[in-house]
Amino acid sequence: MADPDLTRIPAGWESRGKPPTLFKRYTFDRYGDTRAFLDALAVLSEELGVHPQNINFATTYVNVTLEGRDGGELTDPDFVMAARIDALASGG
Repeated sequence: MADPDLTRIPAGWESRGKPPTLFKRYTFDRYGDTRAFLDALAVLSEELGVHPQNINFATTYVNVTLEGRDGGELTDPDFVMAARIDALASGG
């Protein structure tokens, strides 16, 4: 399995492991902001048809992991999803 194209990974995301995954932690000032982000992330996932394989959170942070479909390589929809999640977190 080839390594993901690191030039396509949005800033702040980490490429991890096998199968290839993308990981990022988002931090928020209060739980209401965290909850709003999670709700918006659910809507975005349905819109794009790309669902994070792992989301864990606490009061002021959310960890998101994206993985290639069926354990395969990361593809365009995964990189688009990562960029769109960043936009959500920045209020876009």
